[in-house]
Amino acid sequence: MLRSFTSKRSLQSLLHHHHRRCRQNPQFPIFNPRLFSSTPGPPSSDAELRKYIGYTLLVLGSAAATYYSFPFSENARDKKAQLFRYAPLPDDLHTVSNWSGTHEVRTRTFLQPESIEELEGIVKEANVRKHKIRPVGSGLSPNGIGLTRAGMVNLALMDKVLSVDKEKKRVTVQAGIRVQQLVDEIKEFGITLQNFASIREQQIGGIVQVGAHGTGARLPPIDEQVISMKLVTPAKGTIEISKEKDPELFYLARCGLGGLGVVAEVTLQCVERQELVEHTFLSNMKDIKKNHKKFLSENKHVKYLYIPYTDAVVVVTCNPMSKRKGPPKNKPKYTTEEALQHVRDLYLESLTKYRGQVTDSGSPDEPEIVELSFTELRDKLLAMDPLNKEHVIKVNKAEAEYWRKSEGYRVGWSDEILGFDCGGHQWVSETCFPAGTLSKPSMKDLEYIEELMQLIEKESVPAPAPIEQRWTACSKSRMSPAYSSADDDIFSWVGIIMYLPTMDARQRRQITEEFFHYRHMTQAQLWDHYSAFEHWAKIEVPKDKEELAALQARLKKKFPVDAYNQARKELDPNRILSNNMLEKLFPSSEAV
Repeated sequence: MLRSFTSKRSLQSLLHHHHRRCRQNPQFPIFNPRLFSSTPGPPSSDAELRKYIGYTLLVLGSAAATYYSFPFSENARDKKAQLFRYAPLPDDLHTVSNWSGTHEVRTRTFLQPESIEELEGIVKEANVRKHKIRPVGSGLSPNGIGLTRAGMVNLALMDKVLSVDKEKKRVTVQAGIRVQQLVDEIKEFGITLQNFASIREQQIGGIVQVGAHGTGARLPPIDEQVISMKLVTPAKGTIEISKEKDPELFYLARCGLGGLGVVAEVTLQCVERQELVEHTFLSNMKDIKKNHKKFLSENKHVKYLYIPYTDAVVVVTCNPMSKRKGPPKNKPKYTTEEALQHVRDLYLESLTKYRGQVTDSGSPDEPEIVELSFTELRDKLLAMDPLNKEHVIKVNKAEAEYWRKSEGYRVGWSDEILGFDCGGHQWVSETCFPAGTLSKPSMKDLEYIEELMQLIEKESVPAPAPIEQRWTACSKSRMSPAYSSADDDIFSWVGIIMYLPTMDARQRRQITEEFFHYRHMTQAQLWDHYSAFEHWAKIEVPKDKEELAALQARLKKKFPVDAYNQARKELDPNRILSNNMLEKLFPSSEAV
C-alpha cells in the first residue's frame, strides 16, 4: 500500500492556481480592450488637455493609494508578509522541504512503499514511463540533495530490523529505519553503531549515501560500517553488492548519493555497546596547539567548538568508561541554571534595547526564559539583530561564558552521549580536508582554523558560534570526501554556520545573502590551499555558469566522476533517480 505525504500551501502555488482559474472561469474577468466601443469626442485641443489632466490625476491618485495602502514604517523590516489567499491547492500536491526550510519543492509524486516488492514495482514502472522518483530520506540534508519536484520515493515505511548476528556483531536492516530506532532495537543484543552524527533522525539509507560522519581520528565515516547492501536499480532490478560481490561497484555505490539505485537493505558492522565518559572543558588556541596531537591519539572521540571573536575553544572528548575506575567523581562547579544565567541576562538586556518587552517583574512578555534551553536562547538573541557584528559578538561572548560554566563530566551510552544540539534553522557549509596521519598529524587542521578566524575578523563577518571541527579516519568509498587508499590517513571536517532564527522572509533573505558571502570568502581563501571539499549534504550548486564550471572541474580532480557517470548510465539510463543537483554536479559527457 502506498501512502502520500502531507501537504502545505505556498504563495507561489496559490498565485499560479489563481491565474489558471482566471483563464478558465468567467467569474474572474480579464481586461479586454475590444469590449470598449469608441464614441465621437470633443475638439482635439480640449481632448488633449483633458487627456493630460486625466493622466496626471491618475498618476497622483495611484501614488497616494500605494503610499496609504502600504505604509512602510521604521520597523517594516521586522514585519511578516501576509499571504494572499485565493483558491485551495489540489489535494494531491505536496510541499516537501528540508528541516531548516532552506530548500523545498512541490510535487504530485511522493511514494512510500512498505516492502521491497512494492519498491521494485515502483522503480520498474517509473523506468518504463521515464518518470523521476528521486530517493529522499528524512529531509535533514541542509542542501536538500534528495529533493526534486518531478517525483520522489521515501522508504520511511520500510523500517524493520531484518536480522541480527550477535556473534559477528552484524545487523541487516531496511534502509528506511532511523538511526535512533535502530540502536534502540539492537541494544538488547549488546551492540550498537560504531559512530554517530550529531542527530539521530536520519534514515540509514540517507546517512550512508551522503557520506555522513561522527568524530574520532580512528573512526571512519559511517559508510565504512556498511559491509553489503541491496540496490533496486532501474536497468538491472535488485542487485546485492559487497566487498566480495562486485567490489568495484560496491565501493562506488556505498556513498552513491542515491544516483545508482534505491538503497533498500543494508548490512552494518556494529560494535559492542559501551558506556562513555564525556569531558567538556574550555581551552584556547595556544593550549590546543600544545596538546592537539595528544587529543587526537588518546581520545576515541574528540571535537573542538570555536567561538568567533573570542579565544575560547570548547573541547569535548568521549572515551569508554573504565570498569576498574568507574565513573568520574568530579562534581560540576556550576549548576545548569548558573551556567545559563549570563545568557538570560543578555537576553533581558537585549529585549529592553530592541523591543522594550520587559515587564516590571523583570520577565519578558514572551514565554518564560527559564523554560528555554541554551540553543533556544541563542536563537532568540540572534533574531533581534542577526547581522549586527557587535550584537553577534555579545552573543558569542555569552556562549563562551556558558561553556566555561558547563565544564565537567557526564556518563551515558554512546547513542546518548555522541549527539549535539545543532540549534534551529540554519545555513551551514562543512568542508573535509586531509590532516596528515594519526601517527604524524600535519597540523594543517589548526592552520585552517587560524586563517578562517583571521578572515572573519578582517572582513567583519557577523559569524555566530560555534565553528565545529571534527576528525575521521579515511573511507574506502570512492565518492567519500574522506577517501584515501592509505589506511593511516586522517581527515578534518570544519563547519561554518549562520542561523535563520526568524520566519520573516526579508530577514531570512538578508541572512542568506550574508552567509553565501561568508562561504564564498572561505572558498576563495582556503579550499584550494587545503584541498578542502564540501560535505555532499551541504554542497550548494552555484547559479553562475563560470562558478559551476569551476566546481565541476574541481570535483572531477578529486572524485571518479567518469566512473560514477558510467555506472549511472548502466544502472539508471533514463536518469529517473537523478535531480537537478546531480545533473549539475556530474554532467554527462554528452551534456558537456
